[in-house]
Amino acid sequence: MTSNLTERKDRPALDPKEFKGDVHPDWCPGCGDFGVLSCLQRAFAELGIPQHEIAVISGIGCSSNLPGFINTYGMHTLHGRSLPNAQGFKLSHHDMTVVAVGGDGDGYGIGVGHFIHALRRNIDLTYIVMNNSIYGLTTGQTSPTSPLGMKTKSTPFGNPEAPLNPITLALGSGASFVSRVFTGNPKQVIEVYKTAIKHKGFAFIDTFSPCVTFNKINTAKFYKDSAYDLNAKGHDTSNMEAAFAVAMKIPDGTEPIATGIFYQSERPCYEESEKDTLLVPVVNHKLGITTERAEQLKARFK
Repeated sequence: MTSNLTERKDRPALDPKEFKGDVHPDWCPGCGDFGVLSCLQRAFAELGIPQHEIAVISGIGCSSNLPGFINTYGMHTLHGRSLPNAQGFKLSHHDMTVVAVGGDGDGYGIGVGHFIHALRRNIDLTYIVMNNSIYGLTTGQTSPTSPLGMKTKSTPFGNPEAPLNPITLALGSGASFVSRVFTGNPKQVIEVYKTAIKHKGFAFIDTFSPCVTFNKINTAKFYKDSAYDLNAKGHDTSNMEAAFAVAMKIPDGTEPIATGIFYQSERPCYEESEKDTLLVPVVNHKLGITTERAEQLKARFK
């Protein structure tokens, strides 16, 4: 098994059909999450990562049902808790490719605290947030990324809160890989997902995944008409200030919306920085300690 802490090289491509789960997705027809699932399957296949070397871990929400629809190891956890579980899994199984998935309510609402600390730790995993600017599973309430003034079931007179900016939050929290994509551009999505998975460290992808049922503002047409490829314009992904400058532009439809890789840097990931305690993955630790070792430990406290 190839370690994720060594240089990563693409292996022979696999058939994306091998990543198709036995359960058919139950999302609404036209949901952007179908695009995320398809692109993630394609990314795994093109990178040649076999199913038994992958774990996809989610929280709660429409998007968080994804682990049930993909043929890899998976875990469907609690609301906002995909990242604690994904981090624990990665620290226990260094050689696994770990991808956490969720929605904007799950990741930027109840789970935002975990998000910030995972960014600064730089644990070697990938985090895909399906951002539809609405709570879809609970039938259409305001989410942390809902536009100012948006009328929803929970804000019938208009959303009074400014939307959270996931990109600037990630940049300001010490992220080593920050990106944004739109499911309506699968070619770009697949390439960014592949780059994120190969990145050593915490890779974050905010993914515009329109909710066709409850969000009639941030639609597929809205993003198709507004989104452009930042990297095709010659953006310097190593320049933090340039990344912030582009990210400060709120995607409210008044100006073009940047997609692509905003920032990427190489720095030691958490597993490499904690070699003394993580040299041997937790899953490989022997249970219990010898009598001699126990006496040595007790002696240190005398």
